[in-house]
Amino acid sequence: MVGDVIADRYELEELVGRGGMSSVYRARDRLLERKVAIKILHEHFSGDDDSIERFRREARSAAKLSHPNIVTVIDRGEAGDRQFIVFEYVDGQNLKQLVASKGRLPVRDALELAVQIARALSFAHAQGLVHRDVKPQNVLLGDGDAKVTDFGIARSLDVNLGLTQTGTVLGTSEYISPEQARGGREVDERTDVYSLGAVVYELLAGSPPYSGDSFVSVALRHVNDPVPSIAAARPDVPLRVDAALRRAMAKEPDDRFPTMADFAAELGACLASLGEADADRTVIDAPAVAPRTRPRRRRRRRLSPLALLLTAIAAVGVAAAAYYGVRGSDGGSGSGGGPAGSAVRLVASNAYDPHGDGQEHDEEVPNATDGNASTFWETESYRGGVDFGGLKDGVGIVFDAGRPVKLDSLTVASDTPGYIARVEAGASSSGPFDTVSSSQTVGSTTRFSLSVDPARRFYLLWITRLAPGFERTHVNEVTAR
Repeated sequence: MVGDVIADRYELEELVGRGGMSSVYRARDRLLERKVAIKILHEHFSGDDDSIERFRREARSAAKLSHPNIVTVIDRGEAGDRQFIVFEYVDGQNLKQLVASKGRLPVRDALELAVQIARALSFAHAQGLVHRDVKPQNVLLGDGDAKVTDFGIARSLDVNLGLTQTGTVLGTSEYISPEQARGGREVDERTDVYSLGAVVYELLAGSPPYSGDSFVSVALRHVNDPVPSIAAARPDVPLRVDAALRRAMAKEPDDRFPTMADFAAELGACLASLGEADADRTVIDAPAVAPRTRPRRRRRRRLSPLALLLTAIAAVGVAAAAYYGVRGSDGGSGSGGGPAGSAVRLVASNAYDPHGDGQEHDEEVPNATDGNASTFWETESYRGGVDFGGLKDGVGIVFDAGRPVKLDSLTVASDTPGYIARVEAGASSSGPFDTVSSSQTVGSTTRFSLSVDPARRFYLLWITRLAPGFERTHVNEVTAR
């Protein structure tokens, strides 16, 4: 009860939540003089060995996860025959309460929160844990940041712990994956991908994707009903977001994003592309299309014979101009000695961190030009947010063209889209560098148009702002022409 002191240390101040297995209180840590949250297992579970072990496992699971978007475990113990876990106290509401009070969220706000949640779950998956109960109630909001909590039914990706019997259904019906709803089927991180898709749908629509009169009726809709379209429910949502949620909520796990990291990357790309759509809502960067979706065939316009003749004459003229233009540039000063627009082989040379310690994951630099888009160079982690925590103006990675050359373009592939960068050029890998492109928001694949004069050997991708919800940036592959 409020006023009780647990373990001679934690004074209960207010009941803030109550579930089927436990209650959560705001408490005061008398030893360290700070607020904490304490979860106490209900008394009638004190003799249930499975419930006690599941409660203890939650503490062990969450204690492995040190991430800014996951609630931190501080302590665990027993007071008499009552089990308890102590967490950091997050002074704010959960996502369910946010939607209840404000209704559907602005698209940008919903995607920013979704990226944070996805990155937290991706981190948990990397530590070998599947949450299995991703829902708005389990995402707390503190100072605007999302923090995932309640790993009470989390399960190891590698080990069958034997606590869940075949046929047992665990999860919350509005967000439960089809494989969980069926019971007795193995789950993996794609289960969390599905549930997060349902959560993001609710943030955008203001209500869950499926509703019903009972747990069973809603769970069966997840198994049998078509995947709903968020664009149909809310026409201002970009089609790319609609495609991403359809894929995340595919009925079969094999049709979803294969990993939470992939889903996080696509959510980040959706966020980065907001405001870049033209009048017919076609966005820069190809959308993530749900499996088995056929592209719409565009109707071809017929040209008159006169138009065909004029087109052919124009094509011949363009070809002739290009031919003589290329011949005229052969052997020219610093143009690379080849046809304009031909590929130029770049080699990632070094990281560039003039405002820091001069190093930025230098050992990963070669990954940016190794021809493998699954590897990457990454920045350090900056917890202060998009502006590098106020520590510096930017960081970058330098590429060597092998000789002075006037590049026309530089193309960047990244699985952490949404950051802002520009291209600079210089005669030395250590600078100084001059700006040769405009700043752009980097998507999954982004082409920078360059204006280079005179020819330069070294090119710097200078990152000036991190993507919202990301603490670091990846540069997976860079090519040039």
